[in-house]
Formats: sequence, structure tokens, C-alpha cells
Amino acid sequence: MTTPSLVTRDLTIRFGGHVAVNAVSCAFHPGELTVIVGPNGAGKTTYFNLISGQLTASSGTVEKDGQEITRLSPSARAHHGIGRAFQLTNLFPHLTVLENIRLTVQARAGLGWHMLRPVSHYRELARKAEHYLEATRLTPLAHQTAANLPHGDQRKLEVALLMAMEPDIYMFDEPTAGMSLDHAPDVLDLIRGIKADRSKTVLLVEHKMDVVRALADRIIVLHNGELLADGPPEEVMSSQIVRDVYLGTSEGAA
Repeated sequence: MTTPSLVTRDLTIRFGGHVAVNAVSCAFHPGELTVIVGPNGAGKTTYFNLISGQLTASSGTVEKDGQEITRLSPSARAHHGIGRAFQLTNLFPHLTVLENIRLTVQARAGLGWHMLRPVSHYRELARKAEHYLEATRLTPLAHQTAANLPHGDQRKLEVALLMAMEPDIYMFDEPTAGMSLDHAPDVLDLIRGIKADRSKTVLLVEHKMDVVRALADRIIVLHNGELLADGPPEEVMSSQIVRDVYLGTSEGAA
């Protein structure tokens, strides 16, 4: 087993008297895609927010490559290689698809526009932007504004921006939510491509069990903010307690 790229130790957050995530300890490894499942209100997105820094833990720690990052801001965590895509698309709506990607590439390189900087710097950024445009099959839409894209293509653009950040850890919160049957396979193929890079760690929150089956190397189940199960998909999905709490009669019927 590889050294963990990401570890949460007794990670906990309280909102008043409510414990939304309760002492969750997990280690995530490069080359592994972990799907986080659980019923509504189980704490899945809250756990994601604690890892990516949108929420600050009440107690416990988050570690990236052995370094504690629990108190770092979301932007600082992104700088350390944690990339996050949200349930709702987070784009520059009035810029074109290409401009969205180019700005992300430029930000990743730490470069603003400077008239004394050699033109070759910007040519390299443009080449990188074109690469991510092609990788996400968005080249035909390069000059359309993000706001005018169908929802499925907006989700593909968000994946392109995430890839352009070049993170070590990819976090997807219900990546196919609200997508048509035509667009969902495109986004899942992009995630498969990321998963194929064994240096990357992928975390996925998902409700759709067909997506879970198609992608998961490992499943963790949260219930009432606590870690209920953690293991290979077949083992977790066959567990009676998991079926009782999460999968229920719909999975049994399936």
C-alpha cells in the first residue's frame, strides 16, 4: 500500500449541539478512487467541506502528504494540491470556455499579465489551455460563453478547470447531479481518465449506485456524521447494516 496522500484523524464539526461529522478517521491513497455514500444528512458534503477548507473543524486534523493543513484556507489547500468541484457549477459565467481555462492555467502558474514578460511564457500557457480544452472534448465550444452552455457542458468545463489546477487530490461532489443521460457518460469518462493516473487520489460523493459501481475502488459510508463502513465495494454493498441504513429496499429490488 502506498503512503497516504490525505488523512483525516478524528475529524469533527459541531453546529451548536448538533455534531455533523463525528470523529471520522480515514486515509486516502494515490491511485485510488473512493466513493463516499450515505443517506441525506449523513455528513458527506460537510466532510468534503472540512477536507477542502470551506468549513473549519471543531476538533481533529486534516493532513496532506504528512503535513497538517487543518487551519489552512481553501486557497492555501488548493495551493497544496487539493482540487474541489462542487455540486453547483463554479465558473466565470461571462467569459468563454477557453478564457475560463486560460485564466485557471495562468493562476496555477502564478502569472498575471505583465508587459515585460516574454511572449513565450504566454504561448506556453495558451498551449496548456488548449490541452485541457481538448482533453475535456470542449474544443468545439471554445468561444462560447460559459453561461450559455448546457448544464452538462458546464460540468465538463468545471472538470477542465479542476484539471488545469493540476492537483494531486481531486474531489467531486455529485458530478452528474442534474445532468441528462447524454452528458453524464462524458463526465464519468473524464473522471475515469483522472483515475487512470496512479499518482492522483480521487474522492467522490455520489448517490447514484450505477456510478458507484462503475468507478469505486473503495466505498466509505457515513451515517449521522459517523463512519459506518469502509472497504471494497462488494464487501460494503453486501453488508446488512449498510443495506438497512442506506441502500434500503430500492437496492434490494435492483
